[in-house]
Amino acid sequence: MTGKKISSPAQKFIQKLGIQYPVIGGPMYPCSNPELVAAVSAAGGLGVMQPISLTYVHGHDFREGIRLMRKLTDKPIGMNALIEKSSRRYQRRMSEWIDIAIEEGIRFFVTSLGKPDWVARRVHAVNGLVYHDVTEMKWAKIGLDNGADGLICVNNRAGGHAGPKGIQQLYDELQSLDVPLVCAGGIGDSNGYHQALNIGYAACQLGTRFIASRECLASKVYKQAILDAEEADIVLSERITGIPVSVINTDYIKRSGLKSGWLARWMLSGNRTKHWMRTIYALKAIWQLKKSSLDESGNRDFWQAGKSVAGIDSIHSCESIIQDLVHSQESHSI
Repeated sequence: MTGKKISSPAQKFIQKLGIQYPVIGGPMYPCSNPELVAAVSAAGGLGVMQPISLTYVHGHDFREGIRLMRKLTDKPIGMNALIEKSSRRYQRRMSEWIDIAIEEGIRFFVTSLGKPDWVARRVHAVNGLVYHDVTEMKWAKIGLDNGADGLICVNNRAGGHAGPKGIQQLYDELQSLDVPLVCAGGIGDSNGYHQALNIGYAACQLGTRFIASRECLASKVYKQAILDAEEADIVLSERITGIPVSVINTDYIKRSGLKSGWLARWMLSGNRTKHWMRTIYALKAIWQLKKSSLDESGNRDFWQAGKSVAGIDSIHSCESIIQDLVHSQESHSI
């Protein structure tokens, strides 16, 4: 990025965060093991850890997990904070994790599923940054009104909880807010990366591409499924969390179907019952996704992925992946 104009959104982004490239390794449950997060940061991007993945899936004490990443790289890393109102125990645990992360020097936070005001107060007190996950203007305004410094713009090509709008459409809707916008979804190769930056995004957040990396501890069969999948193989299932989630259309998904059952739909439609249904879904998904992501037998073919699978045909190190993304950078105007 050396020598690029300071007015470029991407240039401002990397200078503000102290990183080399406008690339974020998206936080993923269950695939964000600490070695992967650290490798993305060491390669010049910004790895963002997912705390439940760090502790529950990969078995690290939260503070010691951060310190492990610090041993692997001295580059900046971030943290994902899911702040939707849930059980008091979960809210208390997330609050504790945020405090520990700040104590350990984390200064970039990605908030999801709630109002980030209380997170922003703590993070801004140490001169950190908070970016909020959004899928449309409504949630963007809520995030910015509650202290967010930038937006992770989740489009309809993303893995996991995808948004309803396309990359260009979402940018056009949000650009008037005059804050950094990060393209999240559908970026798996250099062409997609440069197209997003040329649109005006300040950075790109990648998830699926980094699952198919050497440093990710996901099973070989999961990674191979990503290599084998085409865009048409990515479908939206409501049976994981009650909200459409992008997954590979495996035999398990075909057997299970894509729509929630009538009882789940009824509970999700009620103000008093939707919390309980979401909790049931979450507990089930946490267990299933953990088992399926690490299972080498391939019998648990329950795998999240986005439409970027179309541009992923090999497994490389995170350093190689990032270099491939930015390789033709000099011939593009950002």
